[in-house]
Amino acid sequence: MLFPKKVKYRKWQTARKNPEKRGVATRGTKISMGEYGLKATTQARVTSAQIEAARKAIKRYAGKTSKVWIRVFPDRPVTRKAAEVGMGKGKGDPDFFCFDVEPGRILFEVSGVSEEIAKEALRKGGTKMPLKTRFSVKI
Repeated sequence: MLFPKKVKYRKWQTARKNPEKRGVATRGTKISMGEYGLKATTQARVTSAQIEAARKAIKRYAGKTSKVWIRVFPDRPVTRKAAEVGMGKGKGDPDFFCFDVEPGRILFEVSGVSEEIAKEALRKGGTKMPLKTRFSVKI
């Protein structure tokens, strides 16, 4: 699974929850390395386990000749307190890492396969994500 080697701050403050007040992605919206891409159409927090599950599903369907790029990296720590711990006593320890995806962000790119295979592979990868996605072709 993906996680940073070193972080400047162990714990981050919680981001705002209202998805209407969040904008659309301005970076990472164009396909740059591959021929086909998986684009997010909604906002969500994607964990490193979900990214790895989607990568495995894409690679398994696309085959050995394909090349897959991951365009997101989970660098945001999410903290969680232990079970049955009372209120107070400080913030919990870092539990896992995630990436905040905004609408319009390219999550994965694929090349070296036909469009039909890439479409099905990215569809299978998109089912592992906690957000809605769509297939995108390089212009």
